[in-house]
Amino acid sequence: MNAMRTRSRWLIGIIGILFTTVFFIVPFAFVFTMAGKDQNEASKLEFSWPTHFQLWENIVQVFQSRDYMLIIAFINSSILTVASVTLLVVFGSMIAFVLDRRKSKLNPLVNTLVLAGLIIPPAVVPTIWVMQSLHLFKTLPGLIFIEVAFGLAFTVITMRAFIATIPREIDEAAIVDGAGPLRLFFQVIFPLLRSVIVTIVVVQSIFVFNDFQNPLYFLPGSSNATVQLTLFNYISQSQTSFNLLFANILVITIPMLVMYIIFNRQIVAGMTSGAVKG
Repeated sequence: MNAMRTRSRWLIGIIGILFTTVFFIVPFAFVFTMAGKDQNEASKLEFSWPTHFQLWENIVQVFQSRDYMLIIAFINSSILTVASVTLLVVFGSMIAFVLDRRKSKLNPLVNTLVLAGLIIPPAVVPTIWVMQSLHLFKTLPGLIFIEVAFGLAFTVITMRAFIATIPREIDEAAIVDGAGPLRLFFQVIFPLLRSVIVTIVVVQSIFVFNDFQNPLYFLPGSSNATVQLTLFNYISQSQTSFNLLFANILVITIPMLVMYIIFNRQIVAGMTSGAVKG
């Protein structure tokens, strides 16, 4: 019986490795080889090693194209990511704390709205109309609010699952010592959320930094370009520079890939901590 279980585990592990190889490593290898080719060889879209490897030359050309637009895009995406994730962590943790600690007749309604934020797709045209009314359309602050609104549901659900594992006796002890609501949250509860905060920061940073749809709809214009929108630089009706396109993809993928690899264990710990402790 134990031998059968061991074989089953080995089989599942091998299938998982094959799945990872096919769906993650192979596409990345294709991007890497295409990014190292010249324009003529890349236009064939063949999965083969380049005859003349010129990855560095392609990357330099990617940064220099359209008056160094990629550098401006990196700055815009960095500001967008840092601001959005900071607001998500602060607001999401506060909302989750109130929902878990303060019982109210409105809690079921709020929980329904939070779940609806995960299920219901965003309406682009009404959102643009609201942003135009608030004079936030085509502005970076407007897009930051959009990213916060779209990512808040996941943040609240994840934070609430972790906060539920924190004993209420900690709250009572802090209140007895004279702590008010803000002091209780920011000085007592918030430092205890370190592991789940790392999870939210990494997951939401990857999502916001790699977001293509929202900047396309809500932040149009070359001066407002984010890293994902720079992919349009190498696509035209007559000819597409696939070598530069894939070099651009490689450049904008590496930062978030490195971030995910470094914090991989913290992400898993933060996602499972509520379930394990509960």
